[in-house]
Amino acid sequence: MLDFSAERAGALPCAGVDEAGRGPWAGPVVAAAVVLDPGRLPQGLGDSKKLTAARRVSLFEVLGACAEIGVGRAEVDEIDSLGILRANDLAMRRALAALPLAPARVLIDGNRVPPQLGFPAEAIVRGDGAVASIAAASIIAKVTRDRIMAEHAIEFPQYGWERNAGYGTAAHRAALAQHGVTPLHRRSFAPIHKMLCEGST
Repeated sequence: MLDFSAERAGALPCAGVDEAGRGPWAGPVVAAAVVLDPGRLPQGLGDSKKLTAARRVSLFEVLGACAEIGVGRAEVDEIDSLGILRANDLAMRRALAALPLAPARVLIDGNRVPPQLGFPAEAIVRGDGAVASIAAASIIAKVTRDRIMAEHAIEFPQYGWERNAGYGTAAHRAALAQHGVTPLHRRSFAPIHKMLCEGST
């Protein structure tokens, strides 16, 4: 189990931040900021990508009852206009702004700190597998985004977003070839851009 040592190494409260959805061809990018209570750390926290879907949902519910959580997102039009990196930064800033309390410092998964974050911050490579609050943020972001894409799948059932969350699977690619691009597809992403260009010739 991940402990609270990284958070205790500096000023408290400390927020962990992570995102979900940088790579998919469709849908928003979602970031979460989580401030854990060191006396109420959920059992089994870990990198969301290494947990089963059922375990992620279970921890999502537990975290909702014992942690301070902020969620932010950047929409498809923002991804296309800003680029995925800057849109991801925007989602992280929105997640921190949505926290019910202001953290004294922030730990971010990855190798860079977004600009204009507004808080002292440190980037930690593979932090979602090493830092409890970042792991918690990865779970919140992943489950939240999966639910968003499952809702969008009701409107656009051909693409299988309830299964692939907008990633470029073979089934998603086949559905694009048959049904075309939706308003939720990221037109700045190379596979979608190429398809649109081919369709206009």
